[in-house]
Amino acid sequence: MIRHNEIKIPAGKPFLNCKLGRQKYATVLTKIIDIYPNGFVLAINNKWGTGKTTFIKMWEQELKDYNYQTVYFNAWENDFENNPLTALMGELKTLTTKSNEPKFKEALKSAAAISKHLIPTLVKALADNYINTENFKEAIVDISKGFTDIFEKDVNEYSERKKSISEFRKSLSEFITNTNDGKPLVFIVDELDRCRPNYAVSILEQIKHFFSVPNIVFVLSIDKAQLGNGIRGVYGSDRINSDEYLRRFIDIEYSIPEPEKGLYYKYLYDYFDFAEFFNSAKRRIYKELNYDENHFLEMSNLLFGDASVSLRQQEKIFSIARLALRSFEVNSYVIPEVYLFLSYLKIIDGDLYNNIKLKQLSIPELQNKIILYLKNKITEDNQSGLMWLEAYMLLFYNNSLFGTSNRKNLYDREGSVEKLKISSIINAVKNEQFLEIFKTIDSRQNGSHIPIEHLMNKLDLMEEIII
Repeated sequence: MIRHNEIKIPAGKPFLNCKLGRQKYATVLTKIIDIYPNGFVLAINNKWGTGKTTFIKMWEQELKDYNYQTVYFNAWENDFENNPLTALMGELKTLTTKSNEPKFKEALKSAAAISKHLIPTLVKALADNYINTENFKEAIVDISKGFTDIFEKDVNEYSERKKSISEFRKSLSEFITNTNDGKPLVFIVDELDRCRPNYAVSILEQIKHFFSVPNIVFVLSIDKAQLGNGIRGVYGSDRINSDEYLRRFIDIEYSIPEPEKGLYYKYLYDYFDFAEFFNSAKRRIYKELNYDENHFLEMSNLLFGDASVSLRQQEKIFSIARLALRSFEVNSYVIPEVYLFLSYLKIIDGDLYNNIKLKQLSIPELQNKIILYLKNKITEDNQSGLMWLEAYMLLFYNNSLFGTSNRKNLYDREGSVEKLKISSIINAVKNEQFLEIFKTIDSRQNGSHIPIEHLMNKLDLMEEIII
């Protein structure tokens, strides 16, 4: 399995397949809706790739189980629409029944009256965005002149426009009242930070000006930093305080807490079934390969045991690592700590990964790059394991640069004594131990001859997949 399939969300037990223990946060948010049923705007603010969409969909199903009416709108998938009002009303239409359809039609009629003000501006925007020929743009503008006249007239007749908005709100409120059986409608807007910035701003403005009616709770799923960048782009100024801007629209901001350390990588290990490879009967015959699973999980804990790598990045790393394992013979040396670290670099720092593969770094330069990703992870408990990772990385890279019989850039014999030519970046005080690690790897012959591009070619899918 290459792609992580969408998680099943069963009615009645929506968090059954949640591996991050997040149901308790949904309970908190539902309680907030219970306390403030008249309506508000809630922003769920987490970085991209942290599992917001999955959480939102699970929570939505839980709300449905509690007899809330919900609407789910993916802004990113719908930003081909130029007028968000059309899309938002289209989503509300899914709630119509025979009893409330007349009220919806009233709201729709009022929405149409509001929308006509936007037509000339949208026509010009389309011309600017998609047509480069100035004459053709002007032709379109001429065609829309009638709409422009209406727009100018409506701007001048300010009171009439206010009346249109007021009528829309009244009709919408009556529709909601006839829809929700006393509970607020929960309208979820997902991926707002990923859609076109001007579309995102339009959604925010229309929620504020048109949809501020009782009994609607808007839930905005956002990465506030990315959305802020888009807002500054729309208004053409880095000096705009996007936080202050967003406060105009958002009543409550909530961030889903980071998952418990290690939960997700363990789930991915099981999901992609790494055990099928590491624990296969044919592989277990070879005693020296029996510890590979432990080494892989230990390195997983080191790399993913904190919050520095997003859930989506972890998923990509495990996906490519599992697929590439299929190009290894069952009795091959994988050196799982190095293999996983290279998989990690491939996703997290593609430039460094390519520099390693193209042999563009000296050994000290490679050490200086490696430490950037390991320095904040070094503890007394894992120090020895990290020195093994460092030694393997340098040894394999040395094999690529100078061949498998040349160790003079790592350690060499001076008289009757072997001495290091480099110091460990993990702990230079323990260089004697570092030297012993090099010598142990070389004496075992368990993959010490591997050039680093051997593993990288596997990860880059340049070798045959074994089925």
